[in-house]
Amino acid sequence: MANSASGIAVHDDCKLKFLELKAKRSFRFIVFKIEEKIQQVTVETLGQPDETYDDFSNALPPNECRYAVFDFDFVTDENCQKSKIFFVSWSPEGARIRSKMLYASSKDRFRRELDGIQVELQATDPSEMSFDIIKSRAF
Repeated sequence: MANSASGIAVHDDCKLKFLELKAKRSFRFIVFKIEEKIQQVTVETLGQPDETYDDFSNALPPNECRYAVFDFDFVTDENCQKSKIFFVSWSPEGARIRSKMLYASSKDRFRRELDGIQVELQATDPSEMSFDIIKSRAF
């Protein structure tokens, strides 16, 4: 179904891979890309369970917008193993204006397709999604 604000559709694979990340923990992260020619959000990169946060941040292109989800594992102060799924809207300063507008107008609709997101971040620069920020938002 296309988004009324931007006309962007969501490929079924996006939802299926997200469910695998959430339920089966098959992936550490997923990077999504809007294919402008076909006006659809697609899966660009799948991070394997043993990949790190650095692998995730390196998977985001320096001058192009993306959506991404990251499954963050942590241990609470009470020594409990927990996990939170982060949604990251990546819109770097160097990205094309048209691309930034397209990603911004499609974000809410796409995010609603991914049921189970616990924390949302918007980042224009790697420092806005540093590992310390992820850790502080998880607690």
